[in-house]
Amino acid sequence: MDLVLWRHAEAQEWVEGCDDMARTLTSRGEKQAARMANWLDRQLPEGTRILVSPARRSEQTAIALGRKFKTRPELAPDGSVAQLLELVQWPSGKGTVLVVGHQPTLGQTIAQLLGLGAAECPVKKGALWWLRNREREAHSQTVVVTVQSPEVL
Repeated sequence: MDLVLWRHAEAQEWVEGCDDMARTLTSRGEKQAARMANWLDRQLPEGTRILVSPARRSEQTAIALGRKFKTRPELAPDGSVAQLLELVQWPSGKGTVLVVGHQPTLGQTIAQLLGLGAAECPVKKGALWWLRNREREAHSQTVVVTVQSPEVL
């Protein structure tokens, strides 16, 4: 199984009284999403399941990819690693799943799957981590396929 974790691109800053779920991408964020989506569209296999946080900034990031996706409440900013992993059926799921979501959940998921000592791994806005689960000598392993940032594409 492949799991691609894509953090939403740069969004408007949160201010007191603002609806966090309604925040939209900045013009820079729109460019980040478009650059990453262009690269990602060439890499993702057909049939990739795409699951997206219901936050507007995540939906806008996913829309840049131009593929069908499902919005899932488990991926909202207050979602947990356990909810994310259950949703994608890690590690027993089949094929490739792309998740568009938020920090700290994405970074916590990466840290847990890779067995890092830290509670979470930093993930830049608009960047993605592509992880793969494989069996080696009767043991399940998580390997990093690639890490991409829109600034280098």
